[in-house]
Amino acid sequence: MKSEALWLSVSPHLARFDQRLLLGLSRTYRVAWWEYSQSPDQPCCFDTAIVLLHDFLKAKDRPLHLIGHGLSGVVAWIYASQYPERVKSLTLLSVGENPVITWHAHYYALRQLLPCGRGMLLAQMVRLLFGPQTPCMTSALVERLQLELDTSLTLQSLAHQTQWSVSSIKPPMLICNGAADVITGNSIASEMPHWLKAGDRCWVCPEGRHFFHYEYPQRVAEQIQDHWDSVRLRAPTAVNAQLV
Repeated sequence: MKSEALWLSVSPHLARFDQRLLLGLSRTYRVAWWEYSQSPDQPCCFDTAIVLLHDFLKAKDRPLHLIGHGLSGVVAWIYASQYPERVKSLTLLSVGENPVITWHAHYYALRQLLPCGRGMLLAQMVRLLFGPQTPCMTSALVERLQLELDTSLTLQSLAHQTQWSVSSIKPPMLICNGAADVITGNSIASEMPHWLKAGDRCWVCPEGRHFFHYEYPQRVAEQIQDHWDSVRLRAPTAVNAQLV
């Protein structure tokens, strides 16, 4: 069976929060999984991830729907801007008007503002990202966030902040955010940014937080499937574009 969509993950320690949505999508679409894990000796750079993703996708005989949450969505966006002929559509979850403002950036901003230890700051991040939790669950989530900060690809650190010029892309886009997500806010839904084009779609999940696709997987799956169906209906009957 040939894949129709590709889920990107550059945050392996948070991948468990993607599984519910993936299960829902896989009932009607064939969704493949692509994960990038960098070694401790690798620099925090998107270039390697983009090259490896392109190596994977150029072996496919047709464009795929790309989908990613948070930083994984940013990687998908960068790839779609460089290789639009390989992307059938792009779905971004929890990506705001300024994509470089991730939960990592909020964490490092808190570190500069509050005289607290790392554990306390990460516990605060857990409340912001997931809402109130039991002490046991808070401890488990703090551990996962700490692993992400220490070992995974990120745009931000205490010493460096990546800047990226956002521009419109050719493939159709669906942007989904949570109404209660303090990281992204609702600016995309209320004020159309300059990089959204005619035909792009926005959807806000009521009461959803940063990981709203874990909290409400069925609602999110319905929105994504509707978007993919609309792209299929708009597609020409013959594709003359040459993949490179």
